[in-house]
Amino acid sequence: MDLIRQVKDNAKRNLQRIILPETYDHRILKAADIIIQENIANVILIGNNKAIKSDSSNLKLKNLDKATIVDPEKNDKKDIYADLMVEIRKSKGLTKDEAYEMLKNPLYLSTIMIKNGDADGEVAGAANATGNVLRPAFQFVKTMPGINVVSGAFLMILMDKSFGKDGLMVFADCAVHPDPDEKELAEIAVATANTTRAIAGLEPRIAMLSFSTKGSAQHEMVDKVINATKLAKQMDSTLKIDGELQADAAIIKEVGEKKAPGSEIAGNANVLIFPNLESGNIAYKLIQRIAHAEAIGPVLQGLAAPINDLSRGCSVDDIVNLVAITANQAIAKKV
Repeated sequence: MDLIRQVKDNAKRNLQRIILPETYDHRILKAADIIIQENIANVILIGNNKAIKSDSSNLKLKNLDKATIVDPEKNDKKDIYADLMVEIRKSKGLTKDEAYEMLKNPLYLSTIMIKNGDADGEVAGAANATGNVLRPAFQFVKTMPGINVVSGAFLMILMDKSFGKDGLMVFADCAVHPDPDEKELAEIAVATANTTRAIAGLEPRIAMLSFSTKGSAQHEMVDKVINATKLAKQMDSTLKIDGELQADAAIIKEVGEKKAPGSEIAGNANVLIFPNLESGNIAYKLIQRIAHAEAIGPVLQGLAAPINDLSRGCSVDDIVNLVAITANQAIAKKV
């Protein structure tokens, strides 16, 4: 399964407006050039128009004249954006002068453009720490209705095609929230189901993982997973979800039939929800390295609009791929 090709093809069929705010990083400009050339998204670049055009010329890029360029210092909508920011943060005492200053920061300008409906998503983090990317998102875009926690999912493409759907599985949370409580864990499960549909094109079969299967162990950590499973079902009665399940019971048919007879998920899961970040992060890295799996992500989920965070060591291809993924998230939110 060529997941990235599938994701790109879907993005091309319904172009979304994706902001790239870190235009002083040449990787971003190179990626934007490819995105425009391949018609993956309508690109919005945040930065100085002359500087972007100069860099584009020096880098011999041919397509950036088709991007929309928004200059933080010469923004025609700054009054509209400032008023919206003040309204959103009025309980925090944000003043209009403070909003004007914040709008000079491309990361804040990006999020308020999304909030105002002038863009559909954002990809950043090539030149900024995760906290700098997420802080404006938390303040102005906020989380989606019914979800109060942001988490990170990985699309795992396994060499052994007997797992998941032709080797494709989704793991969460492997990137953001260290120790979710039972309500937050339920929200992560629901958000991951949305991600699985939007990006992988799969109907999620969710296993809520633990060191216990159906009461084989007694512990408050097990109780958290059991309660989270119940809460997730209450949040979305259509979910195919079961827990608590040990990892082998979740993914191996024979083990699932023995340990959790009658479960439609045991031995058949394509989505694994880990009880905490420690276990999720360790698991995806072990599978990536030992099983030579491809790990795509993290894909941030739970925000009211798709905003994704790059690694600062990202490649140009990583940026292109994450823009395509972000576009797919945006498409799914409009369905």
